[in-house]
Amino acid sequence: MRVFTFLMFAVLFMPLVGLGQSELTDEKKAILNSLDMHSEDYGAMAHKIWGLAELGFLENESLKLLTAPLVEAGMDVQIDVAGMPTAFIAEYGSGEPVIAFLAEYDALPGMSQGAVPYRESLPGGGSGHACGHHLFGSASVAATVAIKKWMESSGVKGTIRLYGTPAEEGGGAKVFMVRDGLFDDVDAVLTWHPGDRNVSSPVSTLSAMGGVYTFTGIPAHAAAGPERGRSALDGVEAMNHMVNMMREHIPMESRIHYTVKYGGGAPNIVPATASVAYIIRHPDMPTVKDLLRRVMLAAEGAAMGTETTVSMEVETGYFNVMANSTLSKLVHDNLSLVGGVSYTEEEQMFATQIMESYDPRGMTPESAAEITPYNPNPPIVSASTDVGDISWVVPTTSMRAATWVPGTVAHSWQAVAAGGMSIGRKGMMVAAKSLALSAVDLFRNPETIEVAKKELLAKRGDGFKYEPLIGDIEPPLTFRESY
Repeated sequence: MRVFTFLMFAVLFMPLVGLGQSELTDEKKAILNSLDMHSEDYGAMAHKIWGLAELGFLENESLKLLTAPLVEAGMDVQIDVAGMPTAFIAEYGSGEPVIAFLAEYDALPGMSQGAVPYRESLPGGGSGHACGHHLFGSASVAATVAIKKWMESSGVKGTIRLYGTPAEEGGGAKVFMVRDGLFDDVDAVLTWHPGDRNVSSPVSTLSAMGGVYTFTGIPAHAAAGPERGRSALDGVEAMNHMVNMMREHIPMESRIHYTVKYGGGAPNIVPATASVAYIIRHPDMPTVKDLLRRVMLAAEGAAMGTETTVSMEVETGYFNVMANSTLSKLVHDNLSLVGGVSYTEEEQMFATQIMESYDPRGMTPESAAEITPYNPNPPIVSASTDVGDISWVVPTTSMRAATWVPGTVAHSWQAVAAGGMSIGRKGMMVAAKSLALSAVDLFRNPETIEVAKKELLAKRGDGFKYEPLIGDIEPPLTFRESY
């Protein structure tokens, strides 16, 4: 069976010879020059979004900033799609192939940080772009406008499309878009994410499901009549204890984490309501579903033991990313043409100082200028993304650019700091250029798309039918309003 599988993939990817070797042609040079000419404008836009730091489904001002250049470029922009007011689709052209970019632009709560190489929250605190989505969205807009102008001047046929996807951090907007069929006619998706290095390899992620478990008890005076009460918080604590014991008996690659959302009111009242949010992850979806079943048993057992009741509401559900080697190699070749991020003396000083606040894992400031060698079999990333759902229905690849100082981890103050200054903006333009050049290759060589599609079909297997893990729930438009 293994021999057959190897031969099947060997035959399948034989056409890749010659397809993935990108060259810096005159039209590509023109696109790079165009992006360089407008890099300050896109950098300024990204910095404004960094300052806004709007949370998921609340990105109203960020939406205006991102869509303005698209409208100005003459693209058809549709706002409020798939039941999400801050989601959008921008499009130019007609017919096949349909090449799509993605844009994210939500921040994270409690991650306020100045653009300085030491820990310092901005006045008033609040949220911050600790995952670099202000750069993500801005780079994707830059690449989209560049390709639109190139298509217009060159007369190339096809469609360029940009999906504005809000609330990646827990809201999962892309899942609702896929569920509504908005990617059904797309031929390939090229996307990226901020990072601490420049890399494009066929990386997969963890599948994930998240939900809120709400316990309901009986309120009573905690001192005068405790025997009359049944504590919902006891239910939450008992559930958490059982799940923590369960960790000894789950697959090694699994991840289970939680936070108490509401623990009750005054301490002299037996809590009538308490809730806890869980996220469960594993490389494959069947295991995630089974772990969810076991966590639910713990919740029911906790409710039984505390004489409370419990209900569970699914909040998120992401497929693991179906990596596409065909597209990943194509983007790697173009990333290699573009090159990495070179620091000025001032940026070098910033990087050196900020690296003193964490373990750089053998990296140096000069690592930002390097292109990580292509790895056909990279390890699975222990994170989850709603890009996963897209990747199971459309050939998809995602690269990373060094928007952060090398060695920085996501969701950290160091990521916010670098993302708020020139280092982040330089990395952003590396991504914009790499995506744009890769789109040119796909428009000029549609046979590459066919190879990518065959790869996706082979990896998915026969009989696949997309069914979202979230079921039929509505987008959680208010899930960040209390932050």
